[in-house]
Order: sequence, then structure tokens, then C-alpha cells
Amino acid sequence: MTSVEMKPPASAQPTSKPQAARRTPLVLLLLKARTFIALFLLLIFFSIMSPNFLNPASMLIMAKHVAINAIIAIGMTFVIVSAGIDLSVGSVVGLAGMLAGMLINEGIVLPMFGVVVYLKVWVIAIVVLIAGTLIGAINGWVITRLNVAPFIATLGTMYAARGFALLSNNGATFPNLVGKPELGNTGFPWIGAGNILGIPVPIWLMVVFGLVAAFVAMRTPFGRHVYAIGGNERAARTSGVRVNPTKLFVYMISGFCAAMGGLIVASQLIASHPASGTSFELNAIAAAVLGGTSLSGGRGNIGGTIVGAFVIGVLSDGLIMMGVSDFWQTVIKGVVIVLAVAIDQFQARMQAVVALQQERG
Repeated sequence: MTSVEMKPPASAQPTSKPQAARRTPLVLLLLKARTFIALFLLLIFFSIMSPNFLNPASMLIMAKHVAINAIIAIGMTFVIVSAGIDLSVGSVVGLAGMLAGMLINEGIVLPMFGVVVYLKVWVIAIVVLIAGTLIGAINGWVITRLNVAPFIATLGTMYAARGFALLSNNGATFPNLVGKPELGNTGFPWIGAGNILGIPVPIWLMVVFGLVAAFVAMRTPFGRHVYAIGGNERAARTSGVRVNPTKLFVYMISGFCAAMGGLIVASQLIASHPASGTSFELNAIAAAVLGGTSLSGGRGNIGGTIVGAFVIGVLSDGLIMMGVSDFWQTVIKGVVIVLAVAIDQFQARMQAVVALQQERG
């Protein structure tokens, strides 16, 4: 009888576990939605501090800026999900712009025929995108075939691409990229400053890149293989995933997206400068991490990355409108990145705890 009296009532025994189980998923839900929450809070804060912040015209300008980072970050997301990193995207942005400027202003010189060929703008865009994709392929080849760590491989490519950008015009800018009607190479500024149905072209490009990337990541075998490699490369290889070709294609996607960003930047400025794209790789990594992409690989999504890019864009434009100096903006961005990584690690630990509880329950 004593043992029966000391034992808690049956109805009371499971009470604490269900309560904990109910609380833990709520914490995880908040952690997963942290990027949306951060964006919402930033919008409220800057709208209070600067009444013109939510002006439609200001929001469109901000979205145009965000589109560049978002497109580059989409390619970066594939790389990070595969447990890699690509530090070369900023330099590829600069090199892509310089290549476009050279093709528009100087054309392709064919000395054996004594002629200079000027390409249509859409052909120039294709050439630049192919060039960016090839740079990504070089990164992937060095990483997969020479077994060089992604950080080192893309760091080397970062310097090489920036060097070629400087060499393309001896460090000078290609100005006035409007083309000439008699040469048939006009229309380049439309890429960065044009409008379709009243919405800037870069925003449309961001939407198209985002939708295609989300479909590839979530609905194709390639996307599943990228997540598998990032989660456990050895297990993925054992299960039949072609690891090296998948990694190669991941870096090609990153190079393609960076080249697109370079085209947009040069088009908006109507000029190309070899220093364009400096630190863009950090913004792309920050957008992906803020959007929930794990730096250890295997976890992340395109939608979160785009929202992360908006968080960075709202933060940057909001601080500018408040008159905060560039130096403090850099400090604040650094703190935000560190906090994002710390929260990501906390989320991973919480998910492990929940999984363990479910196994025991």
C-alpha cells in the first residue's frame, strides 16, 4: 500500500512531458521564422525613425538594391547547403561588368580580318553569363578534382578574377555603356533600369531566379542530392549520389548568379568598374545565413535567403536614411552576421533535443 500511495497519480505522470513537448516546438517555430520576425521589426523600427521609409518609391529603390544581393545569394545558398563556400562571387561581379563594358565599348577585335565585331546586348549578356558559369566550373573542378578546400579554392579565384578585371582595362572604368545605334549594341541600361508593368527589371529577375531555384532545390533529384551531400557526404556517396558532378554544378550555378549580378550592377551604373562587387560575397553569405541556411551544410531554403537579403537591404537603407555612418553600418552588419550564426547553432541544438525527446517518447 505504501508504494501505491507514494506513486503519483497516473493522470499526473505525463503532464510535464506534453507541456515541454508543446513548448519546444513553439521555440523552434519562432527560430525558424526568425528572419520574417526580424524583417517585420526592422520595417516597424525604420518607419518610426524615418517617416518616408515606407514610401512606395523608396521601397522600389530598396527592392532594386536587394535584387542584386538576392540573386547572388541564391547561388551561394546552393553552395552552402552542399557544405561549401564561394568567396569569388564578388570578384566575378566585377569581372562580369568589365567584360560587358569591353564588349559594348570596344567590341571583339579580329586583326586577321581587320574588323571589329560588336555584339547585340542579348548576346553580350549570354557571353557574360557563360563566362561566370565557367569561373564557377573552375572552382568546382579545383575542389572536386584537386581536393582543395572550398575556402582556399574560391579565395584564389577571388584574387584571380579581380586581377583579370583590373587587367581588362588597366584598372580604368568602361564608361557610358549605352552603345551606338549604328553598331546595333544599344539597350544595355534596360537590364538594370528598365521596367515591366511598372516594376523594375531587376525585381523581375530576382523573382524568376528565386522561383526556378526553389523548384530545382525542392522538386528535382539534383536538389535532393545537394541536401544529401551537405548533410552527410559519405552517406550520400554510398547511396549512389554522384557527389563530384553535383558539386561542380553547384559552383557553376553560383558563378552564373554572380555574373547576372554583375550585369545588373554595370547596367544600373551605365559603367563598369573593376572594383565593383567588393564584399558582395559577404553580403550573399549573410543573406543565406540570416535566411536559415546552415554553414555546416544540409539545411537551407531559397525563400529564406531572399527574405534574408531583404533584411540586409532594409538594414542598410534604413541606417543610411537615419544618417548612420558607413563605419557603423559595417560594425552593425558584422554583429548581425555573428548573431545569425549563433542563433542557427542554437536552433540546431534545439532540433537535436526535440528529436531525442521524440525517440524516447
